[in-house]
Amino acid sequence: MGFSQELRRKADGIYQAIFDHPFVRGIAEGRLQKEQLIHYVKQDFEYLNAYMRIYGIAISKCQTREEIALFNQQIDFILNSEIHPHHNFCRVAGVKFEDLQGFPLAPSAHHYIRHMLTVAHEGSLGEIYAVLLPCPWTYLEIGKKLLEEVQPTPEHPYYEWITFYGQRAGGVTEKFMRALDQWAETANAAERQRMTEHFLQSCQLEYLFWDMAYRLEDWPVAVPVLQL
Repeated sequence: MGFSQELRRKADGIYQAIFDHPFVRGIAEGRLQKEQLIHYVKQDFEYLNAYMRIYGIAISKCQTREEIALFNQQIDFILNSEIHPHHNFCRVAGVKFEDLQGFPLAPSAHHYIRHMLTVAHEGSLGEIYAVLLPCPWTYLEIGKKLLEEVQPTPEHPYYEWITFYGQRAGGVTEKFMRALDQWAETANAAERQRMTEHFLQSCQLEYLFWDMAYRLEDWPVAVPVLQL
């Protein structure tokens, strides 16, 4: 069993909780409130902006062109392809994607982004692979499970979302897994432990991201927006 598969086994309970989360079940059943979809897109837009910045930090730690190309390809993917599932949610909610950009981060999204940025700045390239991997991996497994369970037709409100993520086999998940496995082969015990902790915390934060969107999570005390 490779290192990445060991991590997946340790995180199995978190993955199952994500599969069972009411937001994910709402995608499967076509039952989500407009406000939940809007909150998700607002937060995920900012999350993916941060994700690309973390790719940039990772590039600064790469030693080969192949490593650089992997992160560069993923920046292009987010900029030009991963907007499609956002458009699906926006269409169902009856809003424009462009109107949901530039909003403040909710607590869970803020925590998740700071977690990844801290690892990116302070950790090795292997630690960056570990902290990033749960995002594409959980989405791939959610998409595949929903494709098998729902077998959606184009009439399903979230057909595009489910097929987009469910058909991503051979994509970044597998590439990050291979890169992480290779890195772990020469990592010492302390670094392997750090990679394990980063991976598991990102899995927990993936769950919290869904929960944040479902509950319309916001900061507990409202503060006035200062006009410059």
